[in-house]
Amino acid sequence: MKKLLPTLFAVAASPALAASKNPFSGDFYSLANTDFIVAISFLLFVGVLFYYNVPSILAGLLDKRAEGIKSELDEARALREEAQSLLASYERKQIEVKEQAERIIAQARESAKEAAEEAKKKLAASIERRLAAAEDQITSAEKGAVKQVRDEAARIAIAAAGEVIAKEISDAKAGSLIDDSIKTVEAKLH
Repeated sequence: MKKLLPTLFAVAASPALAASKNPFSGDFYSLANTDFIVAISFLLFVGVLFYYNVPSILAGLLDKRAEGIKSELDEARALREEAQSLLASYERKQIEVKEQAERIIAQARESAKEAAEEAKKKLAASIERRLAAAEDQITSAEKGAVKQVRDEAARIAIAAAGEVIAKEISDAKAGSLIDDSIKTVEAKLH
């Protein structure tokens, strides 16, 4: 009821009452006056609202809604902070990965240079070995050719000597030479 009195004063100062000619005259409080009926209906409506404690229910609902909005804002703020920290973390990781990729590329380039130098050294060593082998083959072929020429020269010389000896030595002298040769061989073998 204490809340009803300020409401009544607010209704009395309403535009509907201000528009009427004389609110305190006898014809104002008649049921034929629509302004009076509207004022009474409004007062009854406000009274029912206060009787059923609708303003406090509305205030509670609004407070609950405000708390819900506040909790959603807090949650959104926390999510935003978490997203910012994740973004910062991913940016740091991206920088680290980029640096690591640059290090890997630099290391790969260095390894490629080392491998190229090693391949050059191995190629040079292989060329030297092949040249040495070719020189050895050439030397061996030269020695073989020289030996073959000597052997052929010795064979030709022996054949020529054999022919010369055969023409100039008699059978008796040849037999004595063979006997002397056999004695020499026996002496050297024993």
